[in-house]
Amino acid sequence: MSYELLLSCTPTGDRIALLDDKRLVEYHQEENAVRFKVGDIYLGIVRKVDTSMNAAFVDIGHERDGFLHYLDLGPNIPSMNKFVKNLQTGKQDNGRLDGFQLEKPIDKLGKMTDVFNKNSYALVQVTKEAISTKGPRLSCEISLAGRFLILVPFSESINISKRVVNKEERQRLTRIVKALKPANFGVIIRTAAEGQETEEIEQDLLNMIAKWDAGMEKLKLARPRDIVIGELSRRGSLLRDMLNADFETILVDQKEAYDEIKQYVTTIAPEKEGIVRLYNGKNKLFEQYAVEKQIKSLFGKTVSLPGGGYIVIEHTEALHSIDVNSGSSSKRNAEDQEGYNLQVNSEAAREVARQLRLRDMGGIVIVDFIDQRKSDNKRLIYDKMKDEMKDERAKHSVLPLTKFGLMQITRERVRPETNVVTSEVCPTCHGSGAIQASILVTDQIEQSIEFVLVKQNQKGLNIQLHPYLHAYFTKGLISRQMEWWWKYKQWITLQIDSSLGITDFRFLSKSGAVIDLEKN
Repeated sequence: MSYELLLSCTPTGDRIALLDDKRLVEYHQEENAVRFKVGDIYLGIVRKVDTSMNAAFVDIGHERDGFLHYLDLGPNIPSMNKFVKNLQTGKQDNGRLDGFQLEKPIDKLGKMTDVFNKNSYALVQVTKEAISTKGPRLSCEISLAGRFLILVPFSESINISKRVVNKEERQRLTRIVKALKPANFGVIIRTAAEGQETEEIEQDLLNMIAKWDAGMEKLKLARPRDIVIGELSRRGSLLRDMLNADFETILVDQKEAYDEIKQYVTTIAPEKEGIVRLYNGKNKLFEQYAVEKQIKSLFGKTVSLPGGGYIVIEHTEALHSIDVNSGSSSKRNAEDQEGYNLQVNSEAAREVARQLRLRDMGGIVIVDFIDQRKSDNKRLIYDKMKDEMKDERAKHSVLPLTKFGLMQITRERVRPETNVVTSEVCPTCHGSGAIQASILVTDQIEQSIEFVLVKQNQKGLNIQLHPYLHAYFTKGLISRQMEWWWKYKQWITLQIDSSLGITDFRFLSKSGAVIDLEKN
């Protein structure tokens, strides 16, 4: 594997693409206005206790109250409630738990009314973002994730990832953490800790303790709905969870974001500092690395497979269904057909695993593979799917093929599914069916340039347009772009953006802000 992380910054938020050997495997859109990320810790206030569900609805500032079930309180909720009260009343000076006396754990079969009442304060962590009509899912089992460890306050247990299978390594890591961890803090050792030196593990632990201390200082004066500890941004959490020897490049197209990521990588993995680079190419970052084209081809209802087959992805309220089709190819005899079906199913298994990760699909997924007569071939498809999903970070389960050729997959859903609209609405008529003659689009651009440069006296103009329009203005011995330079005595930058319609374009100022052309 060879990972590349591309970060394209826009005025509204970040677009993040993770490439594995040039193949797009993860795509995230993070808007600046979005709050309530998974991992955020808030001081909430209980608005309602529902005895029938044994749950509480907690206001953390979202338009819908968060859902907190009794089973998500954690056994040490009495200790945490006592600690929060002591901090806010001044009985506790800081976030350290060294001298703090833990309370007796709650009963697993207890009632929510024994712990919280209406208007009670609750320190909660977001475990699922708001999805559809549901508010955020909350938990009182607070944890702070680092690169190698997960810190769990009000606990004494030390647990280790099941993926660390070597017995000696498990014992070594447990000894290290046991010697380092402070009192009344539990620790979960992550898979990434395998093979790491004591100094690196200690530094990771110290970083998390410092984060906890800072959050508790903030909690002293916090009011209901205030955020106490914020999770990393999507780009930061990707680097924290995935940065390893397989990462070759991290490209960022904005100086401020580049400095932030450079500093973060230097903190968590100094040896990887050199792979962070600022992109200054003429083309847009996603265009240069063909990410835009991959997005268009991968987020539609139908996705093609290398051997001629294709899969069809449908979404319902209850589950996701994926149908595997062999395409137009046909074989002469049954044996050849069986082998061809195996080939298409194998390609489909790889693409399905990629699509689950790419679209961040969660819940129940039903895959209808092409029928295989031989049981050995069915087993091969099952093994192929498990192998393709071995690097999947989300909790998941894969079941063998049924006699009807169906495979059942479950995947943890913690945030809304990534959805990219790949069909294009006419940029001129906006779906009405009546458009201005497309041949006049070049005249529109010429008029807009005149308006922006002469009447608005703009400098450093940048125009983003479809590849066809870009070619029209830039090709030739004396291009139209060169003629503009002679006419206006300044260079106008033209940038390809294949996400735009063929008759669409966008004018940007020197600072990158979109110029309103409606006044023209």
